[in-house]
Amino acid sequence: MRKLHLLLMCAILPVVSGGCKKAPTKTDILLDQAGLPYERIQELRELKVSDMEVAEVVKIRQEGISDATAVALVREAHSRVHPFSSGNAVINLSHAGFAESDILELASTDRMETLSLDAVTLRLTGISSAVVVRVLHRQAKGLPTMSGPMIGELKNTGLTDQQILERINGGMTDAAAGREITQRKRSRNKTGFVRQSRRR
Repeated sequence: MRKLHLLLMCAILPVVSGGCKKAPTKTDILLDQAGLPYERIQELRELKVSDMEVAEVVKIRQEGISDATAVALVREAHSRVHPFSSGNAVINLSHAGFAESDILELASTDRMETLSLDAVTLRLTGISSAVVVRVLHRQAKGLPTMSGPMIGELKNTGLTDQQILERINGGMTDAAAGREITQRKRSRNKTGFVRQSRRR
């Protein structure tokens, strides 16, 4: 039905507005069948997507990624002067519970293929996607940050995700985290609960 709709649209547009001058291409039909609306297909045409990229877009659309995000991912890859080839990474991140906004943020590092495995691993430890994305962003920029296991230990001492994010944004390292973990454990052993203290 969608294919027929696209064919009819292209047949009518030349008469109405001088639009489509020829039958839809194989790329148009594949993208149409994947659920992309006409305007998104036009955007991908303008980006001159390859057959390989079309296959990647179809793949992530079949896994529920929105057409807007699919086009944004292709656009981001092209802005880095390489084709979009991270369909599997996108799917793995989505299955691990990352929102599309998180996926786009990881794509902006231009290291999604390598970071996606770390991201999924960290999520499996119970760390929130917001914390994971912040950590991986800092890693991608070469900024000091904590490792996944150390973040997990901090979380186990009773810190909230927001408190952990504050420490990550402040550049806390594993060494500093280790000292705070030790201090918090001592406080818990003495009083039976962890005293919330400000990091200095």
